[in-house]
Amino acid sequence: MKLGRIAVPTVDGEQIRVVAVEPEAGRVVDLARAYALTLERTGASASRARELALTLFPGSLAAGIASGDTFLESAHAALAAADDASTPIEQVEWRAAIDPPMIRDGLTFATHIENYFGTVNAIPPRAIYERPGYFKGSTATVYGPEQTIPFPDISQKLDYELEIGYVIGRSGRNLTPDEAMDHVFGVTIFSDWSLRDVQSLESSVGMGPQHSKDFAFSFGPWITTLDEIESIEGLRGQVRVNGEVRSNTKIENFVYTPEELVAFVSVFDGLQAGDIIGSGTMGFGAGVEIGRFLELGDVVELELEGVGVLRNTIATEKETPPWWPAARTYPFEGEQ
Repeated sequence: MKLGRIAVPTVDGEQIRVVAVEPEAGRVVDLARAYALTLERTGASASRARELALTLFPGSLAAGIASGDTFLESAHAALAAADDASTPIEQVEWRAAIDPPMIRDGLTFATHIENYFGTVNAIPPRAIYERPGYFKGSTATVYGPEQTIPFPDISQKLDYELEIGYVIGRSGRNLTPDEAMDHVFGVTIFSDWSLRDVQSLESSVGMGPQHSKDFAFSFGPWITTLDEIESIEGLRGQVRVNGEVRSNTKIENFVYTPEELVAFVSVFDGLQAGDIIGSGTMGFGAGVEIGRFLELGDVVELELEGVGVLRNTIATEKETPPWWPAARTYPFEGEQ
């Protein structure tokens, strides 16, 4: 099943609805509405049917997934009323496929690692090959398909990153790789937008990325449940900017496998339903690898086999904050 989130205007403002996506039929199915209709057909009152349906299918897909097997079982049951709860796919306004309680982004593809460090004529650190690296990102700046990505004025090198996002289906802690994928609900496209020049500055602080990553993450266009993916390895991807193919890529050449990354994240910490873990960028899935960055107004399409196309437009004007800190005097000048 393919699942996404759309925005629906109401008299009380925008509401987010979870939908089953049927690309081959050109439609999406509002699962709360469809499930309510199926309950009414068994004798439930309209008000009670709606209450139960919204409990199972709230606007938060992360909360829905936390219901466990009941969520997908009810979603399949709701499709019995799909014809009366569907909307043409071209008419919907998308939001991020998942509203994650936690974002983590990994670094697992050898080709991207070698390409990235090659751009600065450096050898990848030994630590990358000793354990699966990842950072934690902000959940406050999440975007969906067709939404506009900001371009902060502190950067001249805005970049896309084509990754596969592993959406967690159930909680777990201290998992082994053999157990890890049983905790994955499905996959989506994860774009880890990056300010490459700012990233270089922030890296020297030694506390991980800040504004260079947290200004934007996008997920979508929807989540494909894991039962529809025969094998993650080998899935093909493509990057297009303004219709021009910038690169073709494939999920291959792992330093650490998906199972190892998901398991490692759970060690001493824990996974929650709805968490998303980015795989790290696929080989040639980022502009930095080919020396081409983004401009204002660019249209970026990230495609992944088995999922779909995540399409975003870069803002036409740079974003300027009302305040920025002044640099302090460096107290160790001349001591290096």
